[in-house]
Amino acid sequence: MSDWQEITLGWLFSADNSKLGAHTDEPTVMSLSKYDGFIRSDDYFDKRIASEKLDGYKTVEPGEWAYSTIHIDEGSIARNNLGETGVISPMYTTLRWCGEGTALPEYAELLVRSPRMLAEYTNNAQGSVNRRRSLPFKTFSAIPITLPPLAVQERIVEIICAVDDQITALDNEARALDGVYRGFLLSLGTRYGEVKISEVVSRAFAGGTPSRSNPEFYGGDIPWLKSGEVENDSIVTASEFITEAGLQGSNAKMVPPGATVVAMYGQGDTKGRAGFVEASVATNQAVLALVPDERLVLPRFLLHAVRSKTDDLRHRAVGSSQPNLSKGLVVSQTIPMPDSLADQERALAAGRLGSSYTGRDPC
Repeated sequence: MSDWQEITLGWLFSADNSKLGAHTDEPTVMSLSKYDGFIRSDDYFDKRIASEKLDGYKTVEPGEWAYSTIHIDEGSIARNNLGETGVISPMYTTLRWCGEGTALPEYAELLVRSPRMLAEYTNNAQGSVNRRRSLPFKTFSAIPITLPPLAVQERIVEIICAVDDQITALDNEARALDGVYRGFLLSLGTRYGEVKISEVVSRAFAGGTPSRSNPEFYGGDIPWLKSGEVENDSIVTASEFITEAGLQGSNAKMVPPGATVVAMYGQGDTKGRAGFVEASVATNQAVLALVPDERLVLPRFLLHAVRSKTDDLRHRAVGSSQPNLSKGLVVSQTIPMPDSLADQERALAAGRLGSSYTGRDPC
């Protein structure tokens, strides 16, 4: 640690704030995203958000920096990596890089957006109104940091870049698999006739909700599944647990392994999601359990067949303020169904969906 330096951000950055002034050609107008750094406003927004008069906008050369004076604590600080000169709103503080020989710009990008630095910005911001507190450059430049030697910085950047590349590769692979799975679900509707869900399940039931006022209902060892937890992967547990008294007192019911569960309530894309139960869980009133009649449908095939109708289920939701599904609406939904269990097995094999694969719900 002897080669590490104790400095301030003022060693790495100086305030610039140069303004565009009078001009004849329209420059590239940029903005600063807390997620993506510098962005071209025309590529990001569907309408012009910049002023018609840009004279007072600040210029940002390639490799220069800027931060949002009032939103830096949310991560709005970045280097211009777009490869062109642009202008940015006067609300931003623009910076020149002064860290040559002291720090790598790539390392500084990681440093200034790290959780510790975001907390420092929050602690040093001025003002009393939340999300309107500002961080002037004088205060920003005085924030202390610890820098490792350049060789260590370089190695850290290499490792982070390698991890980012791996994450990107895995994301691309996941998207490709999602595309394959979506294609499989779509093919089900074109290849097979349809039956009502009620015709191929032995039971369909939702559970109850234990009373929050009764502490004896909570803290047991029975996983209690809520609608927001009907995830894409196999379901083996839940985030909350209830006792046997909670199970009995709320009329909640245990869902056996091999059942498909459907979220009947929920915001956004939660409603209509389907999941596969691997280990017994209790349901609440917002989750409908579908226990397959295994004489008629393979448990895994039921999951995929229900998922192929996710959009249809969502469109069937009723209610004025927050439309929801009901048991009746779900079990009356038609789903694609091959004539025999052997045909279902062949469909799963054709979709490369083995007995342990649940797929990711692309809806």
